[in-house]
Amino acid sequence: MRRLRPLLLLAILLPLAAAPPRRVVSQTVGTDELLLALAAPGQIAALSNLGRDARYSPVAGEAKGYPTLKDSDAESVLSHHPDLVLAASYTRPETLALLRRAGVRLLVFDHFDTLEDVYADLRLLGRELGREAQAEALIAQCRTRVAALARRLQGVRPVRVLAASIYPFTAGAGTTFQDLCDHAGALNVAAEAGLRGHQPTPTERLLTWNPEVLVADDEPALRERLAQIPSYRLLPAFRAGRLVLLPGPLMSSVSHHRIDAYEQLARALHPERFR
Repeated sequence: MRRLRPLLLLAILLPLAAAPPRRVVSQTVGTDELLLALAAPGQIAALSNLGRDARYSPVAGEAKGYPTLKDSDAESVLSHHPDLVLAASYTRPETLALLRRAGVRLLVFDHFDTLEDVYADLRLLGRELGREAQAEALIAQCRTRVAALARRLQGVRPVRVLAASIYPFTAGAGTTFQDLCDHAGALNVAAEAGLRGHQPTPTERLLTWNPEVLVADDEPALRERLAQIPSYRLLPAFRAGRLVLLPGPLMSSVSHHRIDAYEQLARALHPERFR
């Protein structure tokens, strides 16, 4: 029997490396943000059904250049014949179950509370897409921006803030709002009081927390709507007009776009450091 050539033998013994996906579907706005940052031309088959809506997506303008899902359900996702689907832990469980049953490759992101979580998500997606170098380059850019902001804020007294909302919940430790505070020279009074995650707003205790500034997303007529809630209306910060409004898509971003929110909140709380 003739001896096999070494290269031929190697090809037989080693599995072929998986080719990068060519039809990627993103099922959530958060995964839209990650995918648009890293995908190669032609890799994106469709983005989420909310991806073009500027009320929810910080990449709405860019998303208009791609097909979008009709809905967020499994049927809409599968209609684009994906070889990779990006979803998140907050995707409806029944949708995830149907996608798994369909046998499609599914990548579910479930850690995004901190910027380090975002870096891990970018690296994971970079590997899946065959775009590791692009992921590392983006992470390096993010680290540069965050370091520059930290230098500006070095030595500032953290401003006591509270995440205000017309809904009866506030954000404590272990949330994207806490991550925002950690990078913008702010102290989250809800976390200081021991709240973790998103919890019902303890209306009776808000006055004792005494936040200096309320932070909220820029929903229409938000000031007027907050004024209808006694627990906010009585706060000295609200009565003095100390309310910082940030774009909702940045406040809720689970990607690197949250750095825009860091910078905007830092400017509002510490304007003297940006003159």
